[in-house]
Amino acid sequence: MAFSRRFFKRSACADGANRHMVSATRKLTGPSGLGIFVRKAHIECMSIPNIITFGRFLAVPAIIYALAHQHMLLAFALFVSAGLSDAVDGFIARQFNQRSELGAWLDPLADKLLLVTVFVMLGRIEQLPDWLVMLVISRDVLIVGAVVLSSVMSQPMQADPIFVSKANTAAQIVLVSVSLFTLAFGVVVDSLISALIVIVALLTIVSAASYFRIWMRHMGSSGLKP
Repeated sequence: MAFSRRFFKRSACADGANRHMVSATRKLTGPSGLGIFVRKAHIECMSIPNIITFGRFLAVPAIIYALAHQHMLLAFALFVSAGLSDAVDGFIARQFNQRSELGAWLDPLADKLLLVTVFVMLGRIEQLPDWLVMLVISRDVLIVGAVVLSSVMSQPMQADPIFVSKANTAAQIVLVSVSLFTLAFGVVVDSLISALIVIVALLTIVSAASYFRIWMRHMGSSGLKP
């Protein structure tokens, strides 16, 4: 849900360009001035945390290839590496003051894309049931759709992540990690996976219902009937 909220914020590039355009037009003229402006905007966008985040985007097609060609150990290693990179870029952004709007937009998008992609591929190779994959994806689509609709109706939401949504994401990550681990090392833990599937399904339904209730309350308080 953090992604849904950040989806409508401008990136650091656009924000930085707007802030510096006025000073650039006042103080800088000619090709040299334009070159300085472009280089400065580029530096702001390409921070180390953002570069690491771009690496997670690149991991998505690699994991698709690995799972499609039965390279399970590689798929597991890529997923774990992506998870570690998420922690690393967050640490660097906090400790070295390299947080940006672009990073706030890209980071959850990379995480969500990676998680959904692995869910779809695990469903494709019949490691996870199709109905669970459809349930997880449908929830995300409905949440994003609700946020888009509220903005279209000029009633943008302040949709902060709620506890059940965080628990749902954590359960999804555990399920994917365990599934990839069993495929990579041939470990049989069917009972554990079955239990995790039930937990993820329940949390997905509860979180979707909770967000729908929040959305209905938001739209109702604005004087609109959704």
